[in-house]
Amino acid sequence: MSYGMDQEVLTRAEEFFEQRIGALLGNKKRRASFAIYARGLLGDGERKSMEPIAARFCPDLGQVDALHQRLIHFLTDSQWSDRAVRRESTCYALSAMMERESIDAWIVDDTGFLKQGTHSVGVQRQYTGSAGKTANCQVGVSLSVATRTEQLPIDFELYLPRSWTGNARRRKEARIPEGVGFQTKPELAMQMIDRALEDGVPQGVVLADEAYGNINQFRQELRRRTLDYAVAVSASTTVWIADKRDQLGQAKWSVREIARALGRHRFYPTMWRDGTKGPMHSNFAARRVVTCHSDGTAPKEREVLWLLIEWPKGEPEPTGYFLLTLPPNTPRKKLVRIVKQRWRTERIYEDLKGELGLDHFEGRRFGGWHHHLSVALCCYAFVIAEKVRAFFPSPRGRNSAGADYRTTGTSPPGFVHHHQTGHCPHHPTMASSMPAVSSSPEVALSPSTQGFKNVS
Repeated sequence: MSYGMDQEVLTRAEEFFEQRIGALLGNKKRRASFAIYARGLLGDGERKSMEPIAARFCPDLGQVDALHQRLIHFLTDSQWSDRAVRRESTCYALSAMMERESIDAWIVDDTGFLKQGTHSVGVQRQYTGSAGKTANCQVGVSLSVATRTEQLPIDFELYLPRSWTGNARRRKEARIPEGVGFQTKPELAMQMIDRALEDGVPQGVVLADEAYGNINQFRQELRRRTLDYAVAVSASTTVWIADKRDQLGQAKWSVREIARALGRHRFYPTMWRDGTKGPMHSNFAARRVVTCHSDGTAPKEREVLWLLIEWPKGEPEPTGYFLLTLPPNTPRKKLVRIVKQRWRTERIYEDLKGELGLDHFEGRRFGGWHHHLSVALCCYAFVIAEKVRAFFPSPRGRNSAGADYRTTGTSPPGFVHHHQTGHCPHHPTMASSMPAVSSSPEVALSPSTQGFKNVS
């Protein structure tokens, strides 16, 4: 479901895309191309790759190829900073989101981009949760932030298998920068987390699935950065059980063995939020534990964590095990609410792919993939800001500082930025309120094209 932009929304779109983002692009031609491409992703159309966008924007069919070539150059060859653009869009959306709510969580996850052939950068047969199987695809690792009611993707990195990083011919064809080598998905996630910390993004509990939570080094690196985490781990993870005084038992247990020893009667119904079909709830148990791993640290010197186990009614085995670094007096309901925040990343992927053409990019180069992602992230940021403006959350979600960032013209706490946020646009399912723009505006191919000014 979509709607046309009214004049106020159009004015804010021009301010965001053409002025704030445009100021980072370096010249008028890039600014115009960015605006056109962003309108293409926000607008109607079943396919949102470069050629269909060019066709929808050109009433004169004779100009379609020229605009298509211009968009190709903008995405694959043009030199502009993805980090600067993503930082600007993050600041813009957060200034609206944080007016009444603080950041609760940082969510790490990855998603697949199904492809045909072998030439798209990073593509190979690999497992992707998007398809639920091994498929020919690219995989992107993402970092998102979330408040009580909203979520915002702020960064993406393309996972490059060794079949790409170790192949000189493929590197040259895809224009993979010399300094980019093989990195695991947890390493890519940590790279994005470090960027977010450097940029002063307000911190939240880091959430991740087993692919990240099972890696002890990933968990340790988060703690070195003083970040709390709530991550899923496999049933075979071994721990020592701690008593109420955090004294450790002698025996090592797998978390599955702990669940079975507790028995179903020690798992208590807990609700974490209201869903479209009523309250969402399951059965949970929580224990204090210390993880078993070989890092040279004595068990008594290790951090005592929460182990949260989910065992839904009717299931023969528990369905989830989670380690959390929250304080020992944290209520079980809060533990559950936090780990269940991770579902938000699935909604993000659904919106980005279903509404903003995230997986429609047909270019083959490393830089082009990241430029495409940057434009999509900017579009998402704009939509979230519009939703927050239209549907304010309840006052009980107001952030602890109680500041109104839009009216004061200041940035969120710790968010380093030179722009005021006094003009940020104004929330919970994105797909139902995605603003659409006209699919056939009159677009000139001159460098001075301003892509949002002719929206009807």
